[in-house]
Amino acid sequence: MLLVVLGISFKGAPLPEFVIDGETVQAETPFAGTFWSLLPPIVAIALALISKEVYSSLFLGCLVGALLYTQFNPWNTIVELVGANYGIISVLADAGNMGIIVFLVVLGIMVDLMNKGGGSEAFGRWAKKTVKSRCAAQLLTMLLGVLIFIDDYFNCLTVGAVMRPVTEGHKISRAKLAYIIDATAAPVCMIAPVSSWAAAISGYVTTSDINGIELFVKQIPWNYYCLLTLVMIVVTSIMNLDYGLMLKHEYNAQVKDDLFTTPERPFEGADDYEKPASGKSSVLDLLIPVVVLIIVCIIALVFSGGYFTPGEEAYQDFVVAFSNAEAGPALALGGMIALVFTFIYFWIRGAFTFEKS
Repeated sequence: MLLVVLGISFKGAPLPEFVIDGETVQAETPFAGTFWSLLPPIVAIALALISKEVYSSLFLGCLVGALLYTQFNPWNTIVELVGANYGIISVLADAGNMGIIVFLVVLGIMVDLMNKGGGSEAFGRWAKKTVKSRCAAQLLTMLLGVLIFIDDYFNCLTVGAVMRPVTEGHKISRAKLAYIIDATAAPVCMIAPVSSWAAAISGYVTTSDINGIELFVKQIPWNYYCLLTLVMIVVTSIMNLDYGLMLKHEYNAQVKDDLFTTPERPFEGADDYEKPASGKSSVLDLLIPVVVLIIVCIIALVFSGGYFTPGEEAYQDFVVAFSNAEAGPALALGGMIALVFTFIYFWIRGAFTFEKS
């Protein structure tokens, strides 16, 4: 009803004008620069909080934005939502966006390869022998998350699979483990120049005179949320400080041996590591693929920025090349190379065969 009223109220309204870089530009919709331009994100966030359905809420938020943009013309709304100007097709056609999608798919495959190759099992076995306290288990979870800064999804999948049995041995609730993993994954990626977050955020800077990666690096010291979130993990782990619902979860885990508290038991039967076909595994089976991934992605980034191209401004200038990098395609290239290396590495190690892989 609100949208209908808006459509009637703004029908035939004059288009606002803005001065950008000394030039007067006329907006394409009367809602530009008004409070109603905030309606799409408000709808998306409100629906996500109410329904707990993130993707559906985001889609409905986009739909509201398209309705405002087309001044509530049904057919034009569908065209703009799907079309090649600002819609789904234009997003998927962008090389940077597709590079990030390919990179995320590659990371998912690498996680599975490392699990099947025994890397997670070996690291967990080492951690169980080394970690002697609850505080150490929590800090090791955070440290592993910091080391895997290339992508937050990759971070969550890897750290969760490795540290779940370790934290269980020290009666750390699933809620506390999830908090440490989640509060490390995204903040670390948001302050790491070589990450999928850096690629995505730098891709949004298309009209500025400054390069996206360069702008991303300069904002790191001002990203207080990420920095303070990491500090908070250290403080709560060292001081054994829990409050609210987290205190309830931790009490149940330590006193009642109930790691879950809730009736749902997520990953209850997933605590056994997957063993490689060869029966032999090493901590290096986890560390080597991750280190290779990071190194190759850095090389790919400076390669895309012209570091290896004679005659380019960035030739053999790491800082300039990194600033000029095309993050999306570079991460996709680095990820594919790392994936091929990981597959060959585990195949040589006898972790699996071509038939089983």
